[in-house]
Amino acid sequence: MREAYFIDENFENIDFTQQSLEVGEYENCTFRNCNFEYVNLSEIKFTDSEFFECNLSMTKLAGTAFRDVIFKECKMFGMQFNDCNEFGMSFKFDGCALNNSVFYKSTIRKTVFKNSKLIEVDFSESDISNSVISNCDLSGAIFDRTNLEKADLRTSFNYTINPSSNKLKKTKFSLSEIHGLLRQLDIEIDKNS
Repeated sequence: MREAYFIDENFENIDFTQQSLEVGEYENCTFRNCNFEYVNLSEIKFTDSEFFECNLSMTKLAGTAFRDVIFKECKMFGMQFNDCNEFGMSFKFDGCALNNSVFYKSTIRKTVFKNSKLIEVDFSESDISNSVISNCDLSGAIFDRTNLEKADLRTSFNYTINPSSNKLKKTKFSLSEIHGLLRQLDIEIDKNS
C-alpha cells in the first residue's frame, strides 16, 4: 500500500481529533490553528513544514519524522520527542509552550528555542550543542548528562544546571542567571557586594 504524499498544502482550522490526518508524508505544508491534542501522529513525516497556533499536546510520536519543521505559537504539552524518528530531526520553536515535553537522549543540535516556555522539559542525556535557547523559561527543566557545548542561554532564565554532570564547554550564560549553575552547591551569594 502506497503512503499518501502531500506537498505545498495548507490545513487551516481543522480539528484532527474529529477528522483523522492521513498517514504519509507532508512536505512544505502549513498547519494553522489546528487541533492535534492526543492525536496519533506515529509514522507520519513532516518535512519543511510549519505549524502556527496549533495544539499538539500529548500527541503520539512513535517514529514521527520532523525535518526542518517550524512551530510558532503552538501549545505542545507532554510531547515525547524521544519517540520520534531521529533521522534528520530538526525543528525550530518560537513562542511555544512545551511544558513537560521530553527530549531524553535526543540529538537536536543547533535547535532554536525562542520566547518559549520549557517548564519541566526533560533534556536528560540529549545533545543540544550549538542550540540557541533565547528568552525561554526553563523552570524545573532537567539537564542531566546533557551536551550543552556552545549552546547560548544568555537570555533564558529559571534554569538549574549542574556543571559537573553536564557538558558546558563554551556554553554562553548571562551573569544575572549564573546562580542557576551554582544552586546545587548550597552556597550563599551576596548580590550586594
